[in-house]
Formats: sequence, C-alpha cells, structure tokens
Amino acid sequence: MSETANDSLKIFWFLPTHGDGRYLGTSRGGRPVDLAYLQQIALAADNLGYHGVLIPTGKSCEDAWLVAAALAPLTRQLRFLVAVRPGLQPPSLAARMTATLDRLSGGRLIINVVTGGDPVENKGDGIYLDHHQRYQVTREFLAVYSRLLRGEKVDFSGEHLRVEGAELLYPPEQPGGPALYFGGSSDPALEVAAESVDTYLTWGEPPAQVAEKIQDVRARAAARGRQLEFGIRLHVIVRETEEEARAAADDLISRLDDDTIAAARKVFARMDSTGQARMSALNNGSRDNLYIAPHLWAGVGLARGGAGTALVGDPQQVAGRIREYQALGITKFIFSGYPHLEEAHRFAELVMPLLKTEQAASKPRQFNTGPFGEIIGGEHRPGEAKSHSPGTPD
Repeated sequence: MSETANDSLKIFWFLPTHGDGRYLGTSRGGRPVDLAYLQQIALAADNLGYHGVLIPTGKSCEDAWLVAAALAPLTRQLRFLVAVRPGLQPPSLAARMTATLDRLSGGRLIINVVTGGDPVENKGDGIYLDHHQRYQVTREFLAVYSRLLRGEKVDFSGEHLRVEGAELLYPPEQPGGPALYFGGSSDPALEVAAESVDTYLTWGEPPAQVAEKIQDVRARAAARGRQLEFGIRLHVIVRETEEEARAAADDLISRLDDDTIAAARKVFARMDSTGQARMSALNNGSRDNLYIAPHLWAGVGLARGGAGTALVGDPQQVAGRIREYQALGITKFIFSGYPHLEEAHRFAELVMPLLKTEQAASKPRQFNTGPFGEIIGGEHRPGEAKSHSPGTPD
C-alpha cells in the first residue's frame, strides 16, 4: 500500500514480548521483559537505524497493540509491525485500531496478517475452524478490512463474515492504510498472499526452498495482475570470527535438555501449520547436523516455534548469506538474536555497514568512536585499526 519498492534492504529487529535471555529452553540467564526493557530495545533499534520491529502475537506474548502504543511516543523513525488476527478480531474493529495507531504513530504502522496455526490455542480464543476455514475467514476479513482503510463504505456477505454499512470515520495517516505483510506455506496461504497483501514473508529455509516458494507466489500474483515484495524472518548469531559465532550458537542451546526438546516437538506436532511442519523438519528434533545450508543453523527450532533458523558466522559470511537471499528477490529482513538488546547493537555494528540498507542510503550515521567515545589526547578521534602485514611495524 504505502511502502515503495527500491533496491535497498529494509532491516527489522524483534521485540521479545514472550521473554528473553542468553540460553534457550531454561530460565537460567533469563531476564524480565517489562516496559523498561522493551523501551531499551525499541530505542536501540530506532537509534541504530533499523527500519522497524516485529512484535509477536499469541497467548505467550504481551499484547502487540498495547506494546506498540506504549513505544511509539518514545521513538522517532521506527516502524511497528503489528498483527491483525482474522477470526479473532472483526474487520471493522481491526480497521479502527489500525487507523488510530497509524495516526498516533505518525504513519509508522505496518500490519502483519496472522491466521494462526495452533488449534489448541485457537480453541482457547473461541476459534473452532479447521485450516481451510481459517484461510477463508482471512480472505473475507481482508476483503472488508482493506476496503475500509481505503475509505470505502462496505457491505459484505461471505461464508463467515457479514457487515452492512461498515465505514471508518477517521482515516489512517498513510493513504490507503499501512502495508500488509503475510506469511504461510500452505496452498490456501499462498493464494491469500497472491491476491491480498503487499509483502509475502517466509521463514528462514535454505535458499533453494525459499526460491521455489517465491517463484510460486510470484506466479500466482502475476496471474492476478499483481506484484509482491518479499521478506524473510531469521535469527542471527554474528561474531568477529566464524569460530566465535559457532561457539555462541552452541552456547545458546547448551542448557537445552532432551526432555524440553521432546516437549516442544509435541507442541509443534499438534499444529496444522504447514510452515511449522517445514521448520520442524529442518532439525527433526536432533542436535546432529544443525547446519542445513552454509551458515544457516536450525538449532533455534529445537525449542522455539515459528522462526527456527539463524544465520551464523562472521560479518562477511552473514552479509553474504543475506545477499544470497536478496538475489532471490527478498528486500525485507526481520532479524532477532539472544539477548535482543545486545545483539541489536552487535548486528548493527558488524553487519549493517556491509549492506546497502534503506537507512544507509538516506542518512549515514555520525557518532563518536573509540572504546568510550573518547578523543585521544583531547585532540584526535581514534580511527579504525589498520591491518598490517607480518613484520610490519606499527
């Protein structure tokens, strides 16, 4: 809708409203995720030049809309990728919430359309629909929701939803409403993407699998006379050397025991999400052979639902893998790392300068350098260390 395509990457970070820490699958090294901590991450992402932050949704998370509303006044440029939930929210209510938050944030809202793939959680929310029915609800929801945000007065009668005389009295800040992001790997999900959204999101599968999915979605959209943008959701573990990055990945799951992995697998198995099944298949619940493509590690998915893979390596290696996905047509990258505050800084320092990002193209960052921002001898700024050949004096 309101986003424009270009060849610069849009880099997002993640707000861990379901918890954060140094290890997966244990409370050891955990930290409270309260408003003050979320403020720290949001302010860091804003100041470091991230395009936006993804706020997760579901019963294990703080409410995404309230979190975004609390953080928008503290930030300047940061955008908030917030979920609407077809079947859980009526489209008219969701449109009013969208328009309000878009105005209050100065047009910094992006919408993540989430159908939901856990039948147990859905029943707790009063949703008793099968997989196919949920995607039909999503299609009907978007048919009403998108028209409302475009300023239309809507009468609609579908299989699941019906409205008469629905309208918005107060329009969104962004003409036509915020851009719509959406992910899903099943055939009904790909149909929704092709006909209704602006950006199709995939989880971090190996490049060959991602290429097949993008080609499929692009062809379906073209058959409807539409073009989409593409994004990917990944974790990242970057260090100054590959050895350090691999050690950090091992350390992240070092407290994760087999019982916890088995319990997580049981939860994943009950879901009817095709995307979750594809993620789970990348590691098969085993610690063996977790590197499923160069510098792509499936260890996060041993315990975490949803995005289960991470780019692991030194800055050049991670940037190289990002460019590989970019060559497939991906322009939006949603990253996270444990813990999220420190890793937001690490990724911004080590990797973002190697990429052509939207932020770098618009306004290069200016800052004091040196270990403590000090001026050496009171007169000179410290420069980047020069590489020397063996035997060359300093």
